[in-house]
Amino acid sequence: MKISLGEKIFYVINYVLLGLFAISCILPIIHIVSLSLSSEYAVISGQVGLWPVELTLDSYRLLIEGTRIVDAFRNSVVITVIGTVLNLLFTILAAYPLSRSYFYFRKPLTLFILFTMLFSAGLIPSYLLVKSLGLVDTYGALWLPGLVGVYNLLVLKTFFENIPGELEDAARIDGCGETRLIMQIMLPLSMPVIATLILFYAVGHWNSFFSVMIYINSTEKHNLTVLVQQMIMNNQLAQQVTEGRLAEDMMESVTPQSIQSAGVIAMIIPMLIVYPFLQKYFVKGVMIGSIKG
Repeated sequence: MKISLGEKIFYVINYVLLGLFAISCILPIIHIVSLSLSSEYAVISGQVGLWPVELTLDSYRLLIEGTRIVDAFRNSVVITVIGTVLNLLFTILAAYPLSRSYFYFRKPLTLFILFTMLFSAGLIPSYLLVKSLGLVDTYGALWLPGLVGVYNLLVLKTFFENIPGELEDAARIDGCGETRLIMQIMLPLSMPVIATLILFYAVGHWNSFFSVMIYINSTEKHNLTVLVQQMIMNNQLAQQVTEGRLAEDMMESVTPQSIQSAGVIAMIIPMLIVYPFLQKYFVKGVMIGSIKG
């Protein structure tokens, strides 16, 4: 099919704008990486741009040996992995019955769930509820209040509804029950949207900050996001170091800014590593409902 001149101009403008937008997102990350890999003199003198100056790994060595980043990273992994598994499990268990036409209370329950998406109780009632359940200073306070994301529930419910009913009928003729129907028919066909929900839930848990500050009182239970934020806000590495583990010669070879940059990179790298493995499913998942067939 021949493309008209107007369409060519549209595509060129579109690609240029998207390219500029992508560059505007990438350049700050490159600059932060360069700061974390540059020497103290280069950072202080403002020589660092998009490329490291006097390449050194002292910032990362100091970050690992002198701060609680290893413990905070482990806490983030625990919060993210367990939280994502719980979110996905209960989202599936809620979306499947709501997608079945023979479920009697399907419509009123869907409306009730949708109501919670539009109106929430607020911070104080939520905190009082978590406190009354004895979940303060536990990771349960991060997992249970947002156990099922309403938007994600509606997306998965819609996907289940769009799976051809003939597959379900054929499975039931072969003697397939509800559990086998979910495990062997529904979930394998739902991998694109499942991968999308995993990405949404995992990123939310990995970047959780406000809820951790509200519900988690013990410093040793804080995640990586809170640790990096405290390093940036306090602007003092000494408040984040573990006594007796920090060498003075390492302190003299880096600046607080390079340490902060190394912390930011350590926080975003795991998600950058995970995303390529879910990308092909994620693209399919976000396209759900946009085309038929």
